[in-house]
Amino acid sequence: MEILKVENLTKIYGKNSTKVVALDNVSFSVEKGEFVAIVGASGSGKSTLLHLIGGVDRPTSGKVYIDNQDIFNFDDDKLAIFRRRQIGLIYQFYNLIPILNVEENITLPLALDNRKINKADLNNMLDLLGLTNRRTHLPHELSGGQQQRTSIGRALITNPTIILADEPTGNLDSKSSDEIVALLKKSNKELKQTIIMITHNLEIAKEADRIIMLEDGKIIKES
Repeated sequence: MEILKVENLTKIYGKNSTKVVALDNVSFSVEKGEFVAIVGASGSGKSTLLHLIGGVDRPTSGKVYIDNQDIFNFDDDKLAIFRRRQIGLIYQFYNLIPILNVEENITLPLALDNRKINKADLNNMLDLLGLTNRRTHLPHELSGGQQQRTSIGRALITNPTIILADEPTGNLDSKSSDEIVALLKKSNKELKQTIIMITHNLEIAKEADRIIMLEDGKIIKES
């Protein structure tokens, strides 16, 4: 079942002499439950692509369909609600709230949406993340790997349609990186979570089901 369709997606910044084509007529689709890695060097357009898929930015032209919904047909308010409920975002630098503990950071999307927190689901999530004994710790009391696991929990807790991971291992040592990739694979296989991960690291990308390679804003290879 197709869960994501990207159709002729283009993003241009600036005009005339300052014009930069960050993304150039990109098209692909992702099946439900698939783990896809998007690989490219700095400036290849991979972050721009992820931001457009996530509705964080709007394209110059083209379409993004998530679960058969054209997300750019939504106004800004509806798009923000859709993004909060249907898209889980994992960032390179965690973006945790410093004054909230692990449990509070993970459940923040539910609180913002006035949704009830299911304690059993939360406990299962903390167990999956290996953070049960860290649930009351603040971000500054955690290692980098633990902070990233917390951000993954925050992305997973709403059971979103798609998880978008933006260089999730980029700020971690090799051991923590391996743990994060293993956790993403576990959530993909056990929770049937659709994941799109961007990375510059081809070895990490090989852990995905499929690799899409970008260069100068264009797809140059899929494997």
